[in-house]
Amino acid sequence: MRVDKFLWSVRYFKTRSIATNACKQGKVKMSGSNMKPSKEVFPGDKLLVRKNQIDYQLEVLDLPPSRVGAKLVSIYVQDHTPKEALEKLDLLKYSKDYYRKKGTGRPTKKDRRDIEDWFDNAGETENEDKTT
Repeated sequence: MRVDKFLWSVRYFKTRSIATNACKQGKVKMSGSNMKPSKEVFPGDKLLVRKNQIDYQLEVLDLPPSRVGAKLVSIYVQDHTPKEALEKLDLLKYSKDYYRKKGTGRPTKKDRRDIEDWFDNAGETENEDKTT
């Protein structure tokens, strides 16, 4: 089975074209070398897939006949990714939630209150430093 089709089948990429582009960009490797999208994978192969700033270490157990459900993925692939890398993914998710993207419009009422509270607290700390 082609590596791009395999990664799409086991749900590591949402579409096959995204999996193909990842292979072309060098984000899919086997034994240290980049893989072309048409490269064949076989049971026992170990893949390194870079996605969302995480290096997933996958072992091919079997080849699926077509795209499989999320519950059946463990039959075809085993994930050997270290837990530290997955914890890093959680930290990235929390850091992105906190900041607003540029151009998303005016601040909400909650944002405005948070900004005002921050300025009020900053002014109180300066006054305390001057009195002591």
